[in-house]
Amino acid sequence: MKTIFKIAIILFTGCSLLANPIKNNKKKDSLKKPNILWIYVEDLNPILSCYGEKINPTPNLDKLAENGVLFNKAFAAAPVCSASRSANITGTMPTTFGIHNHHSSRTVEDAIFLPDGVKTIPEVFKENGYYTFSHGKDDYNFIYNRKKLYNDELGIDFYYTLTGTGDWLSPLSKNQPFFGQIQLEGGKLGLVQVYPKTKEKITPIDRNLVPLPPYYPNVPTLHEDICRQYDAARATDVEVKEILDKLKDKGLLNNTYVFFFSDHGYDGYRHKQFLYDGGLHIPLIVGYFGDDSQIKKQSKRTDLVSGIDIGTTSLALAEIPIPSYMEGKNIFAPNFKRDHIVATRDRCDFTIDRIRAIRTDKFKYIKNYMPNRSYTQPTYRDKRIEYVDTKKMFEAGKLNEIQAKYWLPTKPEEELFDLENDPFEINNLASNPKYRKQLEQHRTLLANWSKKYGDKGEEPQNIYSLKFMYERWGERCVNEEYDVIKNMKVKNKPQVSIKN
Repeated sequence: MKTIFKIAIILFTGCSLLANPIKNNKKKDSLKKPNILWIYVEDLNPILSCYGEKINPTPNLDKLAENGVLFNKAFAAAPVCSASRSANITGTMPTTFGIHNHHSSRTVEDAIFLPDGVKTIPEVFKENGYYTFSHGKDDYNFIYNRKKLYNDELGIDFYYTLTGTGDWLSPLSKNQPFFGQIQLEGGKLGLVQVYPKTKEKITPIDRNLVPLPPYYPNVPTLHEDICRQYDAARATDVEVKEILDKLKDKGLLNNTYVFFFSDHGYDGYRHKQFLYDGGLHIPLIVGYFGDDSQIKKQSKRTDLVSGIDIGTTSLALAEIPIPSYMEGKNIFAPNFKRDHIVATRDRCDFTIDRIRAIRTDKFKYIKNYMPNRSYTQPTYRDKRIEYVDTKKMFEAGKLNEIQAKYWLPTKPEEELFDLENDPFEINNLASNPKYRKQLEQHRTLLANWSKKYGDKGEEPQNIYSLKFMYERWGERCVNEEYDVIKNMKVKNKPQVSIKN
């Protein structure tokens, strides 16, 4: 991993595809450009009181929603950190530019560069006069010069675990608009005690109130892990209050669009790294404490939104034209509509798989391209106590049919779920002749998407990425793709030329 600190200074070049900011709105011209702030959290499903979770009060996020728009059907482009974050920061699906494999571009050998002319969201803001910053982890699957993206003084290193609780406020000024990203640990907070910058202690939720989804058995350690997610959400709520208070104290709150969202869902099994709603469904709230006709306050929307829409919407709110290569849309545009969203899962660290999903308003279609590879391939969670305990119950034959599906040696090649009648995605309808029409429709949507945008996941694994993973994870790399690494010495790739 040390090599990443060296290659982070590599630059990718290219000319901007942007025109100057729109100037034809006299009302907007008379006002200062709005600030855009992303409060970007990890591993969190929308288990917030503003989303109807009455057992888990989150008053500060409720207040943000009351001063903005809450999106009930927002979904990540990918169910793992780096692929999702790479998609959001480029406004494209991670498969478009080959930034879909988790923890890519971690060495010079497997470096991935964005195409010439392709700019990230913060770069576009910066080129349009915005001060830009990111406090917390980046986790992008491509090589970039951090100084080209951000003005802040955190340096140019790859931030993997740093949380956004430092001093991001001091450099901000009323004389220059800002685009900022504050990364919070969100669902990774675990058991909640005392949090940075606050003496407030979060009382653990009453464990008797927290439900288990039907695909989870009643394993005490598993239930406790879910309860900690609820606690973490309330701790995050306190951190959000601190951020909003700082903006208010500096006189910036009323001119700042505040986006609150997660990179993907809960990190438990069948959620993170998989394309069920548990891995993809994220909270998304866009708040604005000033007055703005684009923000209908206290509104809740049920139309489909993709994570790749967050960056493009941010540009649109600042009246910056959305570059043509970006696939995201402006969710506040009068004609905004998504008939479906796409989600992708590819290599996650050392575990190789390829899964695609199409989610329409009423149905979810999942295509498993490697059905002979089980859900339980080796992962980072293998030694976690709740995972070990649940696996023991499966091996002892103590799980029911629904709970046991995850632990079977193979996956179905195709899955189709009626989301209105089966929100937990349990009853696979792919082989049901009554749903043949819906199956064909969703197959076509996936094929058309792949044809239009290209799916780099169809390409073979990069041998140097495999080499890096094998050197890091060793015998946990069990997929056949690693055989070439195990059986022969892979020569080091020639060094990439670095030009400033």
